[in-house]
Amino acid sequence: MVIDSLDINEKEGGRSDPSSVALLEMELEDGPRKQDYLDVEKQAGDGSRPRDKVRSSRARLTLWMTLNTVATVAIVFTNKAIFDDPSFRQSQVAFATFHLFTTALTLYILSRPFISLFVPSPIRLRPMLPLATAMCLNVIFQNLSLTYSSITFYQIARILFTPMVALINYLFYHKSIPRNAAYTLLPMCLGVFVISYYEPKSTHHPEAEQTSVLSVILALTSVSIGSVYTVWIASYQRKYEMNGFQLLYNQAPIGGVMLMVLIPWTDRLPSVQTAPVDKWVMILFSGGLAAIINLSQFFIIAGAGAVSSTVMGHVKTCAIVALGWIISRRPVTDRSALGVIIAVTSIVV
Repeated sequence: MVIDSLDINEKEGGRSDPSSVALLEMELEDGPRKQDYLDVEKQAGDGSRPRDKVRSSRARLTLWMTLNTVATVAIVFTNKAIFDDPSFRQSQVAFATFHLFTTALTLYILSRPFISLFVPSPIRLRPMLPLATAMCLNVIFQNLSLTYSSITFYQIARILFTPMVALINYLFYHKSIPRNAAYTLLPMCLGVFVISYYEPKSTHHPEAEQTSVLSVILALTSVSIGSVYTVWIASYQRKYEMNGFQLLYNQAPIGGVMLMVLIPWTDRLPSVQTAPVDKWVMILFSGGLAAIINLSQFFIIAGAGAVSSTVMGHVKTCAIVALGWIISRRPVTDRSALGVIIAVTSIVV
């Protein structure tokens, strides 16, 4: 799964990934509250504790935020490198299945009594099927968008999550946002529109990756599905009174089984003998990055405030966009750069 660098809650003043993937950051950040992690909160320090322990707590939080940022950026580029190989490009469902089971295993370990970072809250299978289906579609289209787009366009397009979720909440749940906040969404949409228009027409270095009309369609589809999925997550959390980790604990294994059944009909798996060894190593590395992102979220949610989480989200987005642009070897005069500037400026300001 691919982690979202720009998280919905970060733009709405919430805590700091459904990217991707992998996509778990957005899922986990949508609901957990500090009281759910009492053991972790003890590390945050208070006025009665010695100053050195407070400093140690802040140092640990900084370490977890750094690991989360590095892992989020790394997983996007790692997954992109995997999908650039033709032998793995047609294994989208299998790759998503691997990440879902990796997530399920990570959360299972973290919930065990000897770690006990959260307490599982089981839900019956039937009510979980719609949400698990939405999660599977979200992961697959997220990976397809990354596969057939440049990294810069992929990440910029995901900025649309914020206005899309706001629109869905307004149309279907009659939830509005302040007028000033709504005005800030306009330059986001404008920036994505500009890069969507110019990116397929770009004439940058001939060896650099091109973004096609298909890329734009996949990106917009991914954002639309992901936005609906994000709104559903919040709805499920309210209905079942559980946090994001507990909800994902229920979703991940169900989604993994659903996708595993589809693999024989949807994927053309690469041969173990002929596929490059480095790609298999990258796949394992990608799963490890997803586990690091999941683990670090516990400590970030418990110890970081809204401002710190928002800044971290902006750093990840800017880092992915900048590195993606550099790797693509485009000139600064490329016309799609205008859309990048508008979109990035809108989320930072």
